Amino acid sequence: MGIQQNPLKLVLLLVFAVAFSNVSSAQVADTPFDDLPPTNEFGKCYAKCKIPDVYETVGVQKIKKEASSRLEKVPAVYETVTETIMVKEAGTKYKTYPATFRTVTEQIQVEPEKVKIKTIPARYENKSRQVLESPERGQWVRKRKSPGCFSQNPDDCYVACYEKIPAKYRTEKYQVLAEPARTVEEVIPAKYKTITKSVIDQPARVEEIPIEPQYKTVTKKVLVTPESTRDITIPAEYTTVNERRLVKQGGFTVWTEILCAERTTSSKVRQVQEALSAKGYNPGPIDGVMGLKTQTALKQYQTDKGLPLGNLNIETLNSLGVSQ
Repeated sequence: MGIQQNPLKLVLLLVFAVAFSNVSSAQVADTPFDDLPPTNEFGKCYAKCKIPDVYETVGVQKIKKEASSRLEKVPAVYETVTETIMVKEAGTKYKTYPATFRTVTEQIQVEPEKVKIKTIPARYENKSRQVLESPERGQWVRKRKSPGCFSQNPDDCYVACYEKIPAKYRTEKYQVLAEPARTVEEVIPAKYKTITKSVIDQPARVEEIPIEPQYKTVTKKVLVTPESTRDITIPAEYTTVNERRLVKQGGFTVWTEILCAERTTSSKVRQVQEALSAKGYNPGPIDGVMGLKTQTALKQYQTDKGLPLGNLNIETLNSLGVSQ
C-alpha cells in the first residue's frame, strides 16, 4: 500500500520528520560554531574535529657563571720595510711619422631599389563548438527500503536521494578567419658599379716617447702598532635544563572531510584496524567492527600524530595509508 493510498500513514511520517528536524536543530545550537561545510558536492561528508594541544621538551641554557674580563699588555710591533725613491725624473721625446696611402675599390649605386606590391586574399577555416542546451542539475530520486525502517513493506519508509543529471550540449558549426588579407612586397634590388680610388691609410702623426724615471731602493724600520693594553673577555659558563613548551594550540579544526556512513563498510574498518596494528596500536580483533578498542586505538593515533579527533576523517585515512 503506497503513501498516497493511506492518509493516516502520511500524517505519521510528517510528524516523524518534524520531530527529527527539531532534534537536529537542537544539536546544531549546542556546537561551538555556526558556519556550514565549504561545499555541497554530491557524495561528500564533513565534520569539525577537535585537535589537542601539542607540547615539546626543549633544552634551555641557564647561566652557571657570569662573564668577566681582565687587562693584558700588548707590546709595540715594528717591521722592516723597503721603500723605492726616485733619483731621476721622467722625460719625453718625440718622433714624426709621414702619412701613408692605399688603393680601395668602392661600389656606387646607378639604379635605386624598386618595390612591387601584391595583394593576397583572406583565408577562412570551418570549425565547430559545443553549445549548452540544458545545464547540469540535480533531482530527488526514490531509493530502496531504508535500513532504519522496521516495517516489512518497503513503501512504509520513503528514502529520497539528490542525484546529478548531466548537462546537454549540441554541436554548432561556424567559420573563423584563419589568415587575413595581406599585401606582399616584391623587392627589385638596386644596381651598382665598382670604382677604384686612392685614400689615406694612416695620417701623418707625431709619436710621444716617454723616458722612464730612475729609482733606487732603501730599507728602514717603522712602527706598525704602538704599545697598548687590551681587555680580554672570559665568557660565561652555562648549563642546559629541559623545559616543556606549548608548540601548537589545540581547538576545533575547520570543516574536515570525513568518510560518509555508507562508505564506512566492514572492509574499510578492517583496513583501518590492520593499519593501526602495523603502526604499533592495538585495535583489538581484526573483525571489521568499530568497537571500543578500535576507537581507543584510533583516538590515540590521531592524538600522537596531531590529527583531527573523534571520527574516521580523510586526513587520518591518508596518514594510515588506507584508500578512500
